[in-house]
Amino acid sequence: MRIGEVAALVGVTPRAVRHYHHLGLLPEPLRRSNGYREYGIRDAVLLARIRRLTELGVGLDEVRDVLADAEGHDLREVLEELDADLARQEALLRERRSRLAALLVQAQEGSLLPGGPVSPELAGLLASLGGTDDSPAAVKDREHLAFLDAATPEERRVSLMAALQEMSEHAGQVYGLLDDLVGQAPDSPQVARAAEALAALLPDSLAAHVPGAGAWGPAGALYEDLAPAQAAAVRRALGLLKRRQGESA
Repeated sequence: MRIGEVAALVGVTPRAVRHYHHLGLLPEPLRRSNGYREYGIRDAVLLARIRRLTELGVGLDEVRDVLADAEGHDLREVLEELDADLARQEALLRERRSRLAALLVQAQEGSLLPGGPVSPELAGLLASLGGTDDSPAAVKDREHLAFLDAATPEERRVSLMAALQEMSEHAGQVYGLLDDLVGQAPDSPQVARAAEALAALLPDSLAAHVPGAGAWGPAGALYEDLAPAQAAAVRRALGLLKRRQGESA
């Protein structure tokens, strides 16, 4: 059989056959005197096996390993891994569709937040912060929360939002302290007093989300969005929180 004939028999393209040759998955057959490749039944069987494996989603590197094991033990392991990977993808798709369904309901009810979509945790937190919109610090804080919601890995985001939810009842006091610092110098005595007051309002659970010195990464940009005195007070308050949490451990 010529390359076009074996490709048609197995259900692949001649280009795919040449690609498998190039990768070493399919050995080069003998050539006729005119230079054309001559394929036999064994070539067709091997080519069909490659096609079946790739249709199952097995990567070409894994196909090579499978073909190297004539007894098929590696094939079983590869298929088990593939099945587990498909199960993970299936679970991820179900989770995404579930979140999408909740957003669709909010959109239909007209309750989708202007800056959305956001996580359910942030949506709940923002709902509990109602009544503070007249504070400049509150407006800026909503932007910061949206950033943290998007930038924080899911496994940490849930606990972070839960910690922030704990202090939501004191939001008015927090924002008031920050608003009063606008225009103050970072080394002002008022900054030290505000930091102590802020630290007293911060829940211990938030300490687990406060990075060490120099480890803020992208979240460190939030400080640059604050007034100098506000940034100094927040840094100091978080430091006091970490110290308090360490002393109580």
